[in-house]
Amino acid sequence: MTRADAIARARDDFKSGAFLAELDRRVAYKTESQNPSRGHELRAYLEQEMIPSFAALDFTSRLVESPSGKAPFLFAEHHESHSAPTVLIYGHGDVVDGMEGEWRDGRDPWRTTTAGIRLYGRGTADNKGQHSINMAALRAVREARGGKLGFNAKFIVEMGEEIGSPDLGKVCDLNRDALKADLFMASDGPRLSADRPTLFLGCRGGIRIHLDVNLRDGGHHSGNWGGVLANPATILVNAISTLVDGRGRLQLEALKPPRLTNQIRSYLADVEVVPTADEPALAENWGEDGLSPAERLYAWNTLEVLAISSGNIEKPANAIPGHASAVLQLRFVVGTKVDGLIDAVRAHLVAKGFPMVEVRAAQSFAASRTDFDSPWIRWAADSVRATTGKAPAVLPNFGGSLPNDVFSEILGLPTIWVPHSYPGCSQHAPNEHILLPLTEEALTVMAGLFWDLGELPKSLTSAR
Repeated sequence: MTRADAIARARDDFKSGAFLAELDRRVAYKTESQNPSRGHELRAYLEQEMIPSFAALDFTSRLVESPSGKAPFLFAEHHESHSAPTVLIYGHGDVVDGMEGEWRDGRDPWRTTTAGIRLYGRGTADNKGQHSINMAALRAVREARGGKLGFNAKFIVEMGEEIGSPDLGKVCDLNRDALKADLFMASDGPRLSADRPTLFLGCRGGIRIHLDVNLRDGGHHSGNWGGVLANPATILVNAISTLVDGRGRLQLEALKPPRLTNQIRSYLADVEVVPTADEPALAENWGEDGLSPAERLYAWNTLEVLAISSGNIEKPANAIPGHASAVLQLRFVVGTKVDGLIDAVRAHLVAKGFPMVEVRAAQSFAASRTDFDSPWIRWAADSVRATTGKAPAVLPNFGGSLPNDVFSEILGLPTIWVPHSYPGCSQHAPNEHILLPLTEEALTVMAGLFWDLGELPKSLTSAR
Protein backbone atom coordinates (compact mmCIF):
# COMPACT_ATOMS: atom_id res chain seq x y z
CA MET A 1 0.00 0.00 0.00
CA THR A 2 1.08 3.59 -0.62
CA ARG A 3 0.50 7.14 0.61
CA ALA A 4 -2.12 7.53 -2.11
CA ASP A 5 -3.93 4.47 -0.77
CA ALA A 6 -4.12 5.97 2.73
CA ILE A 7 -5.47 9.25 1.36
CA ALA A 8 -8.01 7.39 -0.78
CA ARG A 9 -9.22 5.44 2.26
CA ALA A 10 -9.70 8.68 4.20
CA ARG A 11 -11.67 10.14 1.31
CA ASP A 12 -13.79 6.99 1.01
CA ASP A 13 -14.56 7.18 4.74
CA PHE A 14 -16.11 10.58 4.06
CA LYS A 15 -17.91 9.74 0.83
CA SER A 16 -19.46 6.56 2.23
CA GLY A 17 -21.06 8.51 5.08
CA ALA A 18 -19.21 6.47 7.72
CA PHE A 19 -17.29 9.46 9.08
CA LEU A 20 -20.38 11.66 9.25
CA ALA A 21 -22.33 8.95 11.08
CA GLU A 22 -19.49 8.67 13.58
CA LEU A 23 -19.51 12.43 14.14
CA ASP A 24 -23.29 12.48 14.54
CA ARG A 25 -22.98 9.89 17.30
CA ARG A 26 -20.41 12.03 19.11
CA VAL A 27 -22.33 15.29 18.76
CA ALA A 28 -25.29 13.58 20.49
CA TYR A 29 -23.39 13.62 23.80
CA LYS A 30 -24.41 16.85 25.56
CA THR A 31 -20.94 17.57 26.90
CA GLU A 32 -21.45 21.15 28.10
CA SER A 33 -18.59 21.59 30.57
CA GLN A 34 -19.93 24.98 31.68
CA ASN A 35 -23.09 23.22 32.90
CA PRO A 36 -22.48 21.59 36.32
CA SER A 37 -25.23 19.04 35.67
CA ARG A 38 -23.41 17.54 32.67
CA GLY A 39 -20.73 15.65 34.61
CA HIS A 40 -22.21 12.30 33.63
CA GLU A 41 -22.18 13.24 29.92
CA LEU A 42 -18.54 14.33 30.11
CA ARG A 43 -17.52 10.98 31.53
CA ALA A 44 -19.82 9.03 29.20
CA TYR A 45 -18.20 10.60 26.16
CA LEU A 46 -14.86 9.17 27.23
CA GLU A 47 -16.05 5.82 28.54
CA GLN A 48 -18.74 4.97 26.02
CA GLU A 49 -17.46 6.70 22.88
CA MET A 50 -13.73 7.38 23.01
CA ILE A 51 -12.41 4.23 24.71
CA PRO A 52 -14.13 1.82 22.25
CA SER A 53 -13.09 4.01 19.30
CA PHE A 54 -9.46 4.00 20.38
CA ALA A 55 -9.58 0.26 21.07
CA ALA A 56 -10.61 -0.26 17.44
CA LEU A 57 -7.40 1.56 16.48
CA ASP A 58 -5.33 -0.73 18.75
CA PHE A 59 -4.82 1.97 21.38
CA THR A 60 -4.88 1.23 25.10
CA SER A 61 -6.78 3.85 27.11
CA ARG A 62 -7.13 4.95 30.69
CA LEU A 63 -9.13 7.63 32.44
CA VAL A 64 -7.19 10.24 34.39
CA GLU A 65 -9.14 12.11 37.02
CA SER A 66 -8.62 15.85 37.26
CA PRO A 67 -7.05 17.16 40.46
CA SER A 68 -9.97 19.53 41.00
CA GLY A 69 -12.56 16.90 40.15
CA LYS A 70 -14.09 19.16 37.50
CA ALA A 71 -13.65 17.09 34.34
CA PRO A 72 -11.83 13.82 33.55
CA PHE A 73 -9.18 13.19 30.89
CA LEU A 74 -8.49 10.23 28.65
CA PHE A 75 -4.99 9.06 27.79
CA ALA A 76 -4.74 6.67 24.82
CA GLU A 77 -1.54 5.15 23.46
CA HIS A 78 -0.47 2.99 20.53
CA HIS A 79 3.14 1.76 20.67
CA GLU A 80 4.86 0.00 17.79
CA SER A 81 8.61 0.45 18.12
CA HIS A 82 11.26 2.24 20.17
CA SER A 83 12.91 3.18 16.88
CA ALA A 84 9.80 4.87 15.49
CA PRO A 85 8.82 8.52 16.04
CA THR A 86 6.12 9.38 18.58
CA VAL A 87 3.40 11.99 18.10
CA LEU A 88 1.21 13.41 20.86
CA ILE A 89 -2.27 14.44 19.69
CA TYR A 90 -4.83 16.47 21.65
CA GLY A 91 -8.55 17.08 21.39
CA HIS A 92 -11.33 18.20 23.69
CA GLY A 93 -14.73 16.58 23.86
CA ASP A 94 -16.48 19.26 25.89
CA VAL A 95 -18.54 21.99 24.22
CA VAL A 96 -20.15 25.29 25.14
CA ASP A 97 -23.85 25.65 25.92
CA GLY A 98 -26.03 24.06 23.25
CA MET A 99 -28.32 27.11 23.05
CA GLU A 100 -31.35 25.01 22.20
CA GLY A 101 -34.14 26.96 20.54
CA GLU A 102 -31.77 29.57 19.08
CA TRP A 103 -30.62 27.65 16.03
CA ARG A 104 -31.78 28.51 12.52
CA ASP A 105 -34.77 26.53 11.21
CA GLY A 106 -35.32 24.88 14.58
CA ARG A 107 -32.22 22.68 14.29
CA ASP A 108 -31.33 20.41 17.20
CA PRO A 109 -27.77 21.25 18.33
CA TRP A 110 -27.31 17.65 19.50
CA ARG A 111 -27.80 16.11 16.05
CA THR A 112 -25.87 16.83 12.90
CA THR A 113 -27.95 18.22 10.05
CA THR A 114 -26.84 19.05 6.53
CA ALA A 115 -27.83 22.15 4.56
CA GLY A 116 -25.93 22.67 1.33
CA ILE A 117 -22.23 22.29 2.07
CA ARG A 118 -22.69 22.91 5.79
CA LEU A 119 -22.99 20.30 8.54
CA TYR A 120 -24.56 21.81 11.66
CA GLY A 121 -24.26 20.60 15.25
CA ARG A 122 -22.71 21.63 18.53
CA GLY A 123 -19.10 20.51 18.56
CA THR A 124 -18.81 19.92 14.82
CA ALA A 125 -16.18 22.66 14.60
CA ASP A 126 -15.12 22.91 18.25
CA ASN A 127 -13.79 20.26 18.75
CA LYS A 128 -15.47 16.90 18.18
CA GLY A 129 -15.32 17.22 14.42
CA GLN A 130 -11.65 18.13 14.48
CA HIS A 131 -10.38 15.32 16.70
CA SER A 132 -12.71 12.90 14.89
CA ILE A 133 -11.00 13.82 11.62
CA ASN A 134 -7.63 13.04 13.15
CA MET A 135 -8.82 9.70 14.51
CA ALA A 136 -10.32 8.75 11.14
CA ALA A 137 -7.04 9.65 9.42
CA LEU A 138 -5.18 7.38 11.84
CA ARG A 139 -7.58 4.61 10.89
CA ALA A 140 -7.00 5.17 7.18
CA VAL A 141 -3.23 4.99 7.56
CA ARG A 142 -3.45 1.92 9.79
CA GLU A 143 -5.61 0.12 7.25
CA ALA A 144 -3.32 1.11 4.38
CA ARG A 145 -0.31 -0.23 6.26
CA GLY A 146 -1.95 -3.54 7.10
CA GLY A 147 -2.69 -2.84 10.76
CA LYS A 148 0.34 -0.65 11.49
CA LEU A 149 0.75 3.11 11.73
CA GLY A 150 4.49 3.21 11.21
CA PHE A 151 4.90 5.42 14.29
CA ASN A 152 3.90 5.58 17.93
CA ALA A 153 0.90 7.71 18.84
CA LYS A 154 -0.42 9.15 22.08
CA PHE A 155 -3.73 10.95 22.42
CA ILE A 156 -5.04 13.09 25.25
CA VAL A 157 -8.74 14.01 25.28
CA GLU A 158 -9.71 16.80 27.65
CA MET A 159 -13.23 17.52 28.90
CA GLY A 160 -12.65 20.98 30.41
CA GLU A 161 -11.24 23.15 27.62
CA GLU A 162 -14.35 25.34 27.49
CA ILE A 163 -13.92 26.20 31.18
CA GLY A 164 -10.33 27.28 30.64
CA SER A 165 -8.50 23.94 30.93
CA PRO A 166 -8.09 24.39 34.71
CA ASP A 167 -6.27 21.08 35.24
CA LEU A 168 -4.58 20.40 31.90
CA GLY A 169 -1.23 21.84 32.91
CA LYS A 170 -1.11 20.00 36.20
CA VAL A 171 -2.22 16.70 34.66
CA CYS A 172 0.43 16.94 31.94
CA ASP A 173 3.09 17.94 34.46
CA LEU A 174 2.26 14.92 36.63
CA ASN A 175 2.36 12.62 33.58
CA ARG A 176 5.46 13.89 31.77
CA ASP A 177 6.89 10.42 31.22
CA ALA A 178 3.61 9.03 29.91
CA LEU A 179 3.30 11.93 27.45
CA LYS A 180 6.85 11.93 26.09
CA ALA A 181 6.89 12.42 22.33
CA ASP A 182 8.90 13.86 19.44
CA LEU A 183 6.13 16.12 18.16
CA PHE A 184 2.82 17.58 19.28
CA MET A 185 0.29 17.85 16.46
CA ALA A 186 -3.37 18.65 17.02
CA SER A 187 -6.33 20.46 15.52
CA ASP A 188 -8.49 23.26 16.86
CA GLY A 189 -9.56 26.72 15.79
CA PRO A 190 -10.10 27.89 12.21
CA ARG A 191 -7.94 27.92 9.11
CA LEU A 192 -6.92 31.24 7.68
CA SER A 193 -9.75 30.71 5.18
CA ALA A 194 -11.93 27.85 4.07
CA ASP A 195 -9.96 27.19 0.89
CA ARG A 196 -6.40 27.44 2.25
CA PRO A 197 -4.86 24.75 4.48
CA THR A 198 -3.19 26.31 7.49
CA LEU A 199 -0.54 25.48 10.05
CA PHE A 200 -0.16 27.58 13.16
CA LEU A 201 2.64 27.16 15.63
CA GLY A 202 1.12 28.41 18.87
CA CYS A 203 -1.32 30.96 20.17
CA ARG A 204 -1.61 34.47 21.47
CA GLY A 205 -2.04 34.93 25.19
CA GLY A 206 -4.73 36.97 26.86
CA ILE A 207 -5.39 39.06 29.95
CA ARG A 208 -8.74 40.45 30.97
CA ILE A 209 -8.42 43.91 32.49
CA HIS A 210 -11.29 45.12 34.66
CA LEU A 211 -11.72 48.88 35.06
CA ASP A 212 -14.11 50.23 37.70
CA VAL A 213 -15.06 53.77 38.67
CA ASN A 214 -17.05 53.90 41.92
CA LEU A 215 -17.83 57.47 42.95
CA ARG A 216 -21.00 57.25 45.02
CA ASP A 217 -24.05 55.15 45.85
CA GLY A 218 -26.98 55.46 43.48
CA GLY A 219 -27.75 58.03 40.79
CA HIS A 220 -28.46 61.74 41.18
CA HIS A 221 -30.82 63.84 39.05
CA SER A 222 -28.95 65.24 36.06
CA GLY A 223 -30.95 68.46 36.12
CA ASN A 224 -30.12 69.15 39.76
CA TRP A 225 -26.52 67.91 39.73
CA GLY A 226 -25.31 68.03 36.12
CA GLY A 227 -22.11 70.04 35.79
CA VAL A 228 -21.15 69.76 39.46
CA LEU A 229 -20.94 65.98 39.96
CA ALA A 230 -18.28 63.91 38.23
CA ASN A 231 -19.78 61.31 35.90
CA PRO A 232 -18.08 57.88 36.26
CA ALA A 233 -19.12 56.81 32.77
CA THR A 234 -17.55 59.90 31.23
CA ILE A 235 -14.40 59.31 33.25
CA LEU A 236 -14.24 55.66 32.24
CA VAL A 237 -14.56 56.14 28.48
CA ASN A 238 -11.92 58.86 28.53
CA ALA A 239 -9.62 56.67 30.59
CA ILE A 240 -10.01 53.85 28.08
CA SER A 241 -9.18 56.23 25.23
CA THR A 242 -5.73 56.75 26.76
CA LEU A 243 -5.11 53.01 26.40
CA VAL A 244 -6.58 52.42 22.94
CA ASP A 245 -7.73 55.14 20.59
CA GLY A 246 -10.75 55.45 18.33
CA ARG A 247 -8.99 53.51 15.57
CA GLY A 248 -7.97 50.56 17.73
CA ARG A 249 -4.33 51.69 18.09
CA LEU A 250 -2.53 50.99 21.34
CA GLN A 251 -1.56 54.16 23.21
CA LEU A 252 0.51 52.67 26.03
CA GLU A 253 3.92 51.18 25.21
CA ALA A 254 3.55 48.53 27.91
CA LEU A 255 0.62 47.06 25.94
CA LYS A 256 2.65 46.65 22.76
CA PRO A 257 4.70 43.63 21.63
CA PRO A 258 8.32 43.69 20.47
CA ARG A 259 8.99 45.03 16.98
CA LEU A 260 8.02 42.61 14.22
CA THR A 261 11.03 40.70 12.92
CA ASN A 262 11.79 40.22 9.24
CA GLN A 263 11.28 36.49 9.75
CA ILE A 264 7.71 36.96 10.97
CA ARG A 265 6.99 39.42 8.18
CA SER A 266 8.29 36.92 5.61
CA TYR A 267 6.02 34.15 6.89
CA LEU A 268 3.01 36.46 6.73
CA ALA A 269 3.89 38.11 3.41
CA ASP A 270 1.54 35.88 1.38
CA VAL A 271 -1.17 35.65 4.02
CA GLU A 272 -4.35 37.51 3.12
CA VAL A 273 -7.26 37.96 5.49
CA VAL A 274 -10.26 37.86 3.16
CA PRO A 275 -13.68 37.30 4.78
CA THR A 276 -16.30 35.29 2.92
CA ALA A 277 -19.71 36.73 2.05
CA ASP A 278 -21.26 35.63 5.36
CA GLU A 279 -18.37 36.86 7.52
CA PRO A 280 -17.93 40.45 8.74
CA ALA A 281 -16.07 42.79 6.42
CA LEU A 282 -12.70 44.08 7.62
CA ALA A 283 -12.80 47.60 9.03
CA GLU A 284 -10.98 50.21 7.01
CA ASN A 285 -8.28 52.27 8.68
CA TRP A 286 -8.42 50.19 11.88
CA GLY A 287 -5.52 48.97 13.96
CA GLU A 288 -1.80 49.65 14.16
CA ASP A 289 -0.38 51.84 11.41
CA GLY A 290 2.04 50.28 8.97
CA LEU A 291 0.89 46.68 9.44
CA SER A 292 -1.00 44.41 7.09
CA PRO A 293 -4.25 42.81 8.30
CA ALA A 294 -2.39 39.50 8.74
CA GLU A 295 0.31 41.18 10.83
CA ARG A 296 -2.28 42.89 13.00
CA LEU A 297 -4.16 39.65 13.57
CA TYR A 298 -1.31 37.18 14.02
CA ALA A 299 1.76 39.19 15.05
CA TRP A 300 0.55 42.19 17.03
CA ASN A 301 -1.27 42.87 20.30
CA THR A 302 -4.85 44.12 20.45
CA LEU A 303 -6.84 45.67 23.27
CA GLU A 304 -10.57 45.13 22.93
CA VAL A 305 -13.41 46.48 25.05
CA LEU A 306 -15.47 43.35 25.70
CA ALA A 307 -18.17 44.96 27.83
CA ILE A 308 -18.96 48.33 29.34
CA SER A 309 -21.75 49.30 31.73
CA SER A 310 -23.15 52.28 33.58
CA GLY A 311 -26.72 53.05 34.50
CA ASN A 312 -29.56 51.08 32.92
CA ILE A 313 -29.34 51.00 29.14
CA GLU A 314 -32.81 49.45 28.80
CA LYS A 315 -34.47 52.05 31.02
CA PRO A 316 -32.13 55.03 31.32
CA ALA A 317 -32.97 57.41 34.11
CA ASN A 318 -32.37 61.15 34.01
CA ALA A 319 -29.65 60.70 36.56
CA ILE A 320 -25.87 60.79 36.80
CA PRO A 321 -24.80 57.22 37.61
CA GLY A 322 -22.69 56.48 40.63
CA HIS A 323 -20.43 53.91 39.08
CA ALA A 324 -19.21 52.52 35.75
CA SER A 325 -17.35 49.36 34.79
CA ALA A 326 -15.62 47.92 31.74
CA VAL A 327 -13.93 44.65 30.87
CA LEU A 328 -11.07 44.89 28.40
CA GLN A 329 -8.97 42.10 26.94
CA LEU A 330 -5.39 42.29 25.77
CA ARG A 331 -4.50 39.59 23.24
CA PHE A 332 -0.71 39.40 23.13
CA VAL A 333 2.00 37.59 21.21
CA VAL A 334 5.17 35.89 22.39
CA GLY A 335 7.72 38.39 23.69
CA THR A 336 5.23 40.76 25.30
CA LYS A 337 6.29 41.66 28.83
CA VAL A 338 3.16 40.88 30.82
CA ASP A 339 4.72 40.79 34.28
CA GLY A 340 3.86 44.10 35.89
CA LEU A 341 1.44 44.99 33.11
CA ILE A 342 -1.45 45.80 35.44
CA ASP A 343 0.79 48.03 37.54
CA ALA A 344 1.85 49.80 34.34
CA VAL A 345 -1.79 50.38 33.33
CA ARG A 346 -2.61 51.68 36.80
CA ALA A 347 0.38 54.06 36.85
CA HIS A 348 -0.47 55.28 33.36
CA LEU A 349 -4.07 56.12 34.31
CA VAL A 350 -2.89 57.99 37.40
CA ALA A 351 -0.45 59.98 35.28
CA LYS A 352 -3.25 60.82 32.85
CA GLY A 353 -5.43 62.16 35.64
CA PHE A 354 -7.57 59.10 36.35
CA PRO A 355 -6.51 57.93 39.83
CA MET A 356 -10.12 57.04 40.61
CA VAL A 357 -10.13 54.20 38.06
CA GLU A 358 -9.60 50.88 39.82
CA VAL A 359 -7.61 48.33 37.80
CA ARG A 360 -7.46 44.57 38.26
CA ALA A 361 -6.73 41.53 36.13
CA ALA A 362 -8.53 38.23 35.70
CA GLN A 363 -8.46 35.17 33.41
CA SER A 364 -4.95 35.34 32.03
CA PHE A 365 -3.37 32.76 29.74
CA ALA A 366 0.08 32.52 28.20
CA ALA A 367 1.36 33.14 24.69
CA SER A 368 3.54 30.44 23.14
CA ARG A 369 4.75 29.13 19.81
CA THR A 370 7.22 26.78 18.19
CA ASP A 371 10.52 28.23 16.99
CA PHE A 372 10.32 29.22 13.32
CA ASP A 373 13.59 27.39 12.71
CA SER A 374 12.15 24.02 13.74
CA PRO A 375 12.52 21.56 10.82
CA TRP A 376 9.10 20.15 11.73
CA ILE A 377 7.52 23.23 10.16
CA ARG A 378 8.95 22.58 6.72
CA TRP A 379 8.19 18.87 7.03
CA ALA A 380 4.52 19.55 7.81
CA ALA A 381 4.16 22.24 5.14
CA ASP A 382 5.71 19.96 2.50
CA SER A 383 3.32 17.16 3.47
CA VAL A 384 0.23 19.36 3.21
CA ARG A 385 1.39 20.72 -0.15
CA ALA A 386 1.98 17.20 -1.46
CA THR A 387 -1.58 16.20 -0.50
CA THR A 388 -3.52 19.27 -1.60
CA GLY A 389 -1.34 20.93 -4.21
CA LYS A 390 -1.69 24.12 -2.17
CA ALA A 391 0.97 25.99 -0.22
CA PRO A 392 -0.38 26.11 3.35
CA ALA A 393 -0.47 29.34 5.28
CA VAL A 394 2.09 29.08 8.08
CA LEU A 395 1.06 31.38 10.91
CA PRO A 396 3.25 32.19 13.91
CA ASN A 397 0.26 31.72 16.14
CA PHE A 398 -3.49 31.38 16.23
CA GLY A 399 -5.22 34.73 16.64
CA GLY A 400 -7.11 33.41 19.67
CA SER A 401 -5.95 31.28 22.55
CA LEU A 402 -5.45 27.59 23.19
CA PRO A 403 -3.55 25.72 25.92
CA ASN A 404 -0.50 25.45 23.65
CA ASP A 405 1.89 26.48 26.43
CA VAL A 406 1.09 23.23 28.27
CA PHE A 407 2.59 21.26 25.39
CA SER A 408 5.35 23.66 24.34
CA GLU A 409 6.53 24.77 27.78
CA ILE A 410 5.56 22.07 30.29
CA LEU A 411 6.18 19.11 27.97
CA GLY A 412 8.80 20.88 25.86
CA LEU A 413 7.48 19.72 22.50
CA PRO A 414 7.51 21.39 19.08
CA THR A 415 3.84 22.21 18.47
CA ILE A 416 1.99 22.30 15.15
CA TRP A 417 -1.74 22.89 14.91
CA VAL A 418 -3.59 21.85 11.75
CA PRO A 419 -7.08 23.40 11.96
CA HIS A 420 -10.07 21.85 10.18
CA SER A 421 -12.59 24.66 10.64
CA TYR A 422 -12.91 28.13 9.12
CA PRO A 423 -13.50 31.64 10.54
CA GLY A 424 -17.25 31.70 9.79
CA CYS A 425 -18.06 28.42 11.57
CA SER A 426 -20.15 30.07 14.36
CA GLN A 427 -18.35 28.19 17.13
CA HIS A 428 -19.59 29.26 20.59
CA ALA A 429 -22.81 30.50 18.99
CA PRO A 430 -26.01 29.07 17.55
CA ASN A 431 -25.60 27.44 14.13
CA GLU A 432 -22.10 26.04 14.70
CA HIS A 433 -21.06 24.08 11.61
CA ILE A 434 -18.28 22.67 9.50
CA LEU A 435 -17.97 22.78 5.72
CA LEU A 436 -18.24 19.41 3.98
CA PRO A 437 -15.63 20.09 1.26
CA LEU A 438 -13.18 21.37 3.86
CA THR A 439 -13.83 18.30 6.03
CA GLU A 440 -13.10 15.95 3.13
CA GLU A 441 -9.88 17.79 2.38
CA ALA A 442 -8.90 17.79 6.07
CA LEU A 443 -9.24 14.01 6.22
CA THR A 444 -6.80 13.69 3.33
CA VAL A 445 -4.40 16.25 4.82
CA MET A 446 -4.16 14.35 8.09
CA ALA A 447 -3.86 10.97 6.35
CA GLY A 448 -0.93 12.40 4.39
CA LEU A 449 0.71 13.83 7.49
CA PHE A 450 0.34 10.60 9.44
CA TRP A 451 1.61 8.53 6.51
CA ASP A 452 4.65 10.80 6.17
CA LEU A 453 5.32 10.58 9.90
CA GLY A 454 5.56 6.82 9.55
CA GLU A 455 8.22 7.26 6.87
CA LEU A 456 10.58 9.10 9.24
CA PRO A 457 13.16 7.01 11.12
CA LYS A 458 13.71 7.78 14.79
CA SER A 459 17.21 9.03 14.04
CA LEU A 460 15.79 11.81 11.93
CA THR A 461 13.09 12.83 14.41
CA SER A 462 15.71 13.13 17.14
CA ALA A 463 17.49 15.73 15.03
CA ARG A 464 14.33 17.73 14.43
